[in-house]
Amino acid sequence: MSCFVDTSAFYALMDASDQDHARGKARWAGLVNHDEVLVTTNYVLLETAALLQGRLGLEALRVFQDDIAGLCSVTWVDEELHRSCLLGLLLSGNRKISLVDAVSFQVMRGAGVETAFCFDSHFRKQGFTILS
Repeated sequence: MSCFVDTSAFYALMDASDQDHARGKARWAGLVNHDEVLVTTNYVLLETAALLQGRLGLEALRVFQDDIAGLCSVTWVDEELHRSCLLGLLLSGNRKISLVDAVSFQVMRGAGVETAFCFDSHFRKQGFTILS
């Protein structure tokens, strides 16, 4: 089974004071120990890096990069995917969905990934199964 990993899960995993940290840590261990195929995008990694650096500092970012990010297969967003998702987002009129999430949804659909490890209800609203 493939599982998409969102910024919300990465952040909860890294921040011991986050309300979802314990659940996130346990879920992450289960996914890694069962050899699940973990997928994400470079946009999620960028968003996570910005959050970690800004809120927790460079050492947290270093730990994330060295110990966590490398366990995921990364889909790199090209110009066509970026433009398509941006247009779709603008046409949707939904201010609550970010471009990063719009790209994540499209990547998941394109790869046939139905499950996301996240703490973001937008994934459920888009029809995906959430692991949290």
